[in-house]
Amino acid sequence: MKKLLLAFYGDDFTGSTDALEFICRAGAKAILFIEPPTVGQLAAYPELDVFGVAGKTRSLPPAEMEILLLPAFEKMKITGVKHVHYKVCSTFDSSPEIGSFGKVIEIGSELFPSQQAISLLVGCPYLKRYTVFGNHFATIGTNTYRLDRHPVMSKHPTTPMNEADLQKHLSYQTDKKVDLISVLELDSNETLLSELFQTKVTDSDVILFDNLNDNHLEKTGMLIWEEALKTPQFVIGSSGVQYALTKYWQNQDIIKFRNSVEFNASSVEQLLVVSGSCSPVTQQQIEWALVNGFKGVKVPTDELVNPLRQKEVMNDIYSQAINLLNKGESIVIYSSLGPEDPSIEKTKTMLSSQGLNPNDTGKIIGENLGKLTKELLK
Repeated sequence: MKKLLLAFYGDDFTGSTDALEFICRAGAKAILFIEPPTVGQLAAYPELDVFGVAGKTRSLPPAEMEILLLPAFEKMKITGVKHVHYKVCSTFDSSPEIGSFGKVIEIGSELFPSQQAISLLVGCPYLKRYTVFGNHFATIGTNTYRLDRHPVMSKHPTTPMNEADLQKHLSYQTDKKVDLISVLELDSNETLLSELFQTKVTDSDVILFDNLNDNHLEKTGMLIWEEALKTPQFVIGSSGVQYALTKYWQNQDIIKFRNSVEFNASSVEQLLVVSGSCSPVTQQQIEWALVNGFKGVKVPTDELVNPLRQKEVMNDIYSQAINLLNKGESIVIYSSLGPEDPSIEKTKTMLSSQGLNPNDTGKIIGENLGKLTKELLK
C-alpha cells in the first residue's frame, strides 16, 4: 500500500460525505466506511490516500462516545496514517452532555501522547464558516451571523450554540488548555508563523486556528502537515481540515488537482425521502416537495418515544408509507417541519415524564426511522 495521508472519523453521516467530497475533488483517492476498516480491508485498495469512517457520535453522551471512539481511533492509528482527523460540523454545535468535543480532545490526548498539542480548525470559507479572534461565524442566505446569534444554530433543539467564543465554549467541556493562532498571526510570513506555532504547541494542549480566507487555510495546512512529518497527529475540525491539507498537498505535488468528479445518476420513477432534521433549510425542502407532487407522512415523535405506543406508531407509519408507495407515489417521511414545530417540545416533555434524557430524541428517532426505511425497502 501507499503511505496513507489521512484517516477521518465523521461524527455523523452527512458530515462524513462532506469530508469525502473535499478529498476527492482535490485529487486524492479516498473511500468511506461505516465501521473502522481492518488493515486487510484497506490492503484491497493499494492506491488509497485517505479513508474515512462515518460515525454517529454527534448525538451521543460522552460515555457512549468514548466506547465507540477509543477503538476506532486505535484502529486508525495502527494503519500508520499521518493524520487522524475527528471530523465535526463547521457550526461546532456540541455540549458537555451531547457530542462533547472536550471528550474527544481528552481521548485524542491519551492516544497520541507524543503529540505536543492537538490542532483545531473549525472554519471553512468555502462553506461560509469563519473563525476570527476565536469567535465563530456562519452565513445563512446573504447574512453572516456570530454563532450565538445565528437564527438556526442558536436555537438548535439539542445543542443550541449560545457561545460563539470557541475557547470559552470548549472550557465547559474540558480542562485542557486551548490557545489561539489568530488571523493577524496567520497574516505574518511563514517563518515567523512557524516559530510562533512551535512556541504555542509546547505550552498548550490544543491550538485553535482562526481563518477568514483561503490563504489562512493554506498556511494552517502547512503547519499541521509539518507536525505530522515529525509524529502522527490527531486533529479536530470541520472539512476545513481537508481543504487546508489538500491545498498544501497540491502545492507540494503530493496529490494532483482534479477539477471535477463525474456522477452517473439516472432518473427514477419514485423517491423515498426520510428526514429526521428540524433545520429550517430542511423545512423549506420538505415544503417544496409537498407542493411539487410528493406525499408527506408526518411522524408523531412524541408518541414514538413512548414505549407503550412505539410499536403501534411504527406500524401506522409503515402502513401509510407502503400504501402510498404501492400507488406509485414519491413520499417524504419527516419527524418535524422546522425548528418551531410544536412536536419538538412535546417529544422532550414525553421523554422527561419517563425519567429519560430529553437529548435522547435524536437517537430514538434516528434508530426507528432507520428500521422503518429498511422495512420499506425490503
